[in-house]
Amino acid sequence: MNGILERTLGILELLTSQGEPMELSVIAERLDIPNSAVHRLLADLVRCGYVTQTRGHGDYMLTTKLVSMGLTYLSNTGIVDIGQPLLDHLAAASGELVRLSVLDGDRLTWVARSQGARQGLRYDPDMGSDARLSCSSSGWALMSALTDDEALALVSRQGLGDPADYGPNAPTSLQAVMQAVKDTRARGYSVTVDTYTAGLSAMAAPVRLSGQPRPLGMVSVAGPSARFTEERMHALAPELLATAARLAAASGASPFFRSRSGAQGGDAGERRAIYAP
Repeated sequence: MNGILERTLGILELLTSQGEPMELSVIAERLDIPNSAVHRLLADLVRCGYVTQTRGHGDYMLTTKLVSMGLTYLSNTGIVDIGQPLLDHLAAASGELVRLSVLDGDRLTWVARSQGARQGLRYDPDMGSDARLSCSSSGWALMSALTDDEALALVSRQGLGDPADYGPNAPTSLQAVMQAVKDTRARGYSVTVDTYTAGLSAMAAPVRLSGQPRPLGMVSVAGPSARFTEERMHALAPELLATAARLAAASGASPFFRSRSGAQGGDAGERRAIYAP
């Protein structure tokens, strides 16, 4: 990393991925930036209110300023207002966690959720994280809505990640990912068991406007594998697909979705630009 802006964003992204404060030297080592440069950038981020130092240790962590900005943005786009009633309905029908992710560039980010499980085992991750395309139900659903070449390029850019960080059934090769994508395309929705996380099952379907070549996002359902079995997922599929269709129909009320559907309606060069690295 060379430019000041690139280095600053790199620090913010690294701190975002951590649940604990980080030492300056660790940040510098992870990002391959000199300690002195990291110190200067962190001082600016602290001054602007994006980063704080933990008391007594001097380690650095994010404040809630970025979170507040993100939530304010989502509120203004209308994504949550439009999707929440539909997510709530699907969560009640499934009794599991339902999430909406939106496609922005190469990133598929979870932005809204509804928890259907009221007792017992619950799967309830933090919002705002990006889906690992190679082993998440949302990632498979996204790639199933693309051509094989587009899907392969997308997952290749993101990579497979460290297998130790995901479930025991996570694909370990691009060939395995593409086979899962083809199965998803034939079925109309994805089904994963112990791929993204051990003990987790999930399914997802694309949210796509009629006639548009690219999806706007994904709607998914996830729960503990002991309860959310493959049989249950297949039985829930009609409800999942109906929710995806309703989300697509309602998406015109959101400026965020309108802008993306307009971009997707452009020529082939413009459509490829959406997936540029």
